[in-house]
Amino acid sequence: MNAAASLTIWLWLALALSLLAWILVGYPWPICVIAVLPLLAPLRGLLRGSRYTYAWATLFAIPYLAFAVTELLVNPQARWVAAISLLLVFAWFCAMILFLRASRVHRE
Repeated sequence: MNAAASLTIWLWLALALSLLAWILVGYPWPICVIAVLPLLAPLRGLLRGSRYTYAWATLFAIPYLAFAVTELLVNPQARWVAAISLLLVFAWFCAMILFLRASRVHRE
């Protein structure tokens, strides 16, 4: 596993934990657990280093990004969790793109 893949897995774990941190600002725990469940779908491919999985997993970041931005702007008591979630979602997205660029096969 190269550095980009390793970084992606660590950021995936941090993102999952940040979604569970929403419990601290008053969200019910079943909703937080349900929010983490979609992140399990690409996990197997991410661990294997599948380029195809990395490509479609970037789309998984969009709803989490939208949720974090919305909460950051609307919910004053949850801004600190929203800021951390936004940072982690963006970092996870960038790490997946970095992996895709680094593992690209050059054809000449």
